[in-house]
Parts: sequence; structure tokens; C-alpha cells
Amino acid sequence: MATAALIREQLQKARDYAEKAQNGKREFDAKLNSLQLLFTQKLPVHFHAHRVDDIYTAIRIAKEFDLNYVIVHCTQGHLIDRELAQMGVKALCGPFMSDRSKPELKHSTPASPGILNKGGVRTSIITDHPVTPIQYLPICAGLAVREGMDYLEALKSITIYSARICGIQDRVGSIEPGKDADLVLFEQNPLSLEAKPLQVIARGEAVF
Repeated sequence: MATAALIREQLQKARDYAEKAQNGKREFDAKLNSLQLLFTQKLPVHFHAHRVDDIYTAIRIAKEFDLNYVIVHCTQGHLIDRELAQMGVKALCGPFMSDRSKPELKHSTPASPGILNKGGVRTSIITDHPVTPIQYLPICAGLAVREGMDYLEALKSITIYSARICGIQDRVGSIEPGKDADLVLFEQNPLSLEAKPLQVIARGEAVF
């Protein structure tokens, strides 16, 4: 409750600051000047939330201030997947390769992204680097497949779905003309422990 109140207070100040800036009636404030971009340029807001109640609180705040938001972790999101889908929530799920180090992680499971995806939630898988190093991202997607996620959807959750949630799908995330041409070629299933890259292409040039 206290954290939510502090977030609301700062967002209200930032919104007022943005409105005053449009009218040329405000004194410069470094913190509010950065936060005003959430309103003037619709920069994405990341709410880190594990429990259902915290996820709902984040959504209420985002709706109240008309924010472009993403729920990071969304650990218990699989318990309310249909509701999140109806509200158009975007979720970054993970990390999974870690212990349940606090009560909020009681329901942590690699089955979560598959449940959210099937429920209609725009879902991406993350490692929360360096909590789990980024090189293990394909393994995390493989764990989701093991727990019921469709293989192709899991692959998309670490490529094009992630790019769309980040708003950079015009550059990366899929193989299409005009994109950055960053490719990794595998001989095996890229989501398996055995997979090793055969070739790495960055911006259209072979680098490995």
C-alpha cells in the first residue's frame, strides 16, 4: 500500500509537471523531467510484480495514469490468465532457474508462460539477467516447453514477442527483409542443452 501510494504521488507530480511544461509555467526538476516522458512520449513503464494483488495494483495505477505498461515477472499471473488477457496485459515471465527465495515466489513455475500464452496474454520469457545469465534464455524457454508451452510459441516468446513488447519489432525478432539480419544457426533444437551455434550473423555479416 505504501509503495503504491508513493508511485501514485510521483506519477501525479510528473503528470502535473508535463502539463505545466506545455504551458511554459514550470521550474526545472530533473526527476520530474525524466518521468514526464511517460506522458509526453508514452515511454513504457515496467511494473515488477509477483503476487496477484500486486499485479492488480500495478494495472490499476497504469490505467489511472493511462500508461504504456508491462508487468515484469508476473509470477502468479497464471492464476488469473483470462482476466489479464481481457485487460490486454503484456507480461515478461521469469526468471525460472532460481530458488523461491521469498514468499512472493511461492507459485513460481516454468509452466506460467505457457498458461498465460494459451490464455491470450502477450507473453515473453526473460532471465532477469544477471539473476539468471542471459545465455540461459533458450534453456528457460525449453523449460516452458517441458511444462506444456507450445514449442513455436516458446521460440516466439524469446524473439518476435519480446521485440513487440519492447516496440522494436521493425528491427529484430523475426526474419524479414529490412530488419537487422542478426541470425544464429543451429543444427539441433535451439531450446535444448545440447544446442551449439553453427554460425552467428550480425547485421548481415558472419561473425562466427
